[in-house]
Amino acid sequence: MVTMKTTHYILSGTVLLLLSACDKVSPIGVLVSGTGVEDRVKMSNAYYQDHKGEGSMLAGYDGDEYTFLVGADSHLTTDDGRMREMLQIALDNNDLLMAHLGDIADTKAEYYITLEDLIDEYRWKYARKNFVEHFKGNEEDYEYLKDLPDYFVYEDTVYHKDYLLNQVKYPFYPVVGNHDITHNGWALWSSIFHSSFYDVYVLVNLYPPQLDHFIFLDSASGTLGREQVKLLEQGVLNDYHHESGERIIRHTFVFSHTNIFRPRSVEFASTFPREEMFFLLNKFTEWETDMVFLGHVHKWDYQKVGNTEYLTLDSMCEANNPNPGDYLIRVHVKKDGTISWEKVRMNYTKK
Repeated sequence: MVTMKTTHYILSGTVLLLLSACDKVSPIGVLVSGTGVEDRVKMSNAYYQDHKGEGSMLAGYDGDEYTFLVGADSHLTTDDGRMREMLQIALDNNDLLMAHLGDIADTKAEYYITLEDLIDEYRWKYARKNFVEHFKGNEEDYEYLKDLPDYFVYEDTVYHKDYLLNQVKYPFYPVVGNHDITHNGWALWSSIFHSSFYDVYVLVNLYPPQLDHFIFLDSASGTLGREQVKLLEQGVLNDYHHESGERIIRHTFVFSHTNIFRPRSVEFASTFPREEMFFLLNKFTEWETDMVFLGHVHKWDYQKVGNTEYLTLDSMCEANNPNPGDYLIRVHVKKDGTISWEKVRMNYTKK
C-alpha cells in the first residue's frame, strides 16, 4: 500500500532527480545545495516568527539536575541503528533534550522516510512515557494508561493515541549540516524539521526568573550568511531579559555543524570564514556562552577559550566508526549552576 508519506517522498525524490544536474561544487570540492543559506534563513525565520514559543520553553528540574545528550554526523541511510540507539539512550536516561550536530542523513528520499518514521516512533514513546508518569498518583488511571490502546477516554472525551503524539513536543533539536542540503536536500530536511535555526529556553527558577539558553545555528554552507548575521545582530537568537531589563540567562549553550577550530593545524577542515569566526567568538563572549558543540570533521577535539568550552564531536555513524565507542556527550546541569560533561558509549554495530 502506498501511504501519503511515501507518496510525498516519491514526489520529493523525483524533484531531486530533476534538479540533481544543477548541483554546484564549492572551491574545496564539497557539494553545496541549490537552496543557499540566505534562502534557508529567510524561510526559517518566517516559520520561526509564526511558531515562536511553541515547544521552546522546557521545565528544567525534577530533581538535583537536568541532563541533555549531544550527537553528531549520523549520516543515516537504510540502517537506523546508531540513531535509534541515541534516541533510546536519551529515553532511558530521561535526558531533558537531545541535540544533533548536522549531517543527520545522507540525502536520499528513502533515508528521510526511515528518519521520520524513527522520530515518530520515539516521539510516541516519549509522549507515552511522560503521559503515563503524569498519572502515577492515580493508580486506577495509571493502570489504564499504562497499556494505552489506539483509542482512549480522558475526561469524557475519546482520543486517538495520535492526538497525544501530536500534542507533545519531542525535545530533539538537530542543526542542519552540509550533507543535509546537498542534492537539494533542504526540501527533505524542512519537511520534517521546518527550520534551520531555532532557540530553546530551559526554565530553572521562577523567583527570581532564571533561564538556560540553547542556541542552534545554521552553518551548513560553512557560512552564517548576511541574513543570519543580521538576525543575530537584531537579537532574534539573542539574550533574554526580564521586563526590568535585568539579564536572566544563567547558562548559554550553542550548537553548530561547521566547526570553529581544526582538530590539528596540519589537518584539512572547512571552518568559518575568518570574519565570521571572529564575529561568532565575540558573540559567544557577549552571550557569556558556557559550551559550544560542533561537528562536521568526524574527529573529537576539545578547546577552551576564555570561559567557553568547545567540544567537537566524532561521527556517531557506524559507517565512519564501525566499532563501539564513546561518540555521544551528556551534559549535567546542577541546580546550583555547576556544569559537568561525560562521554557516552554507543554499542551498536552493523548487523
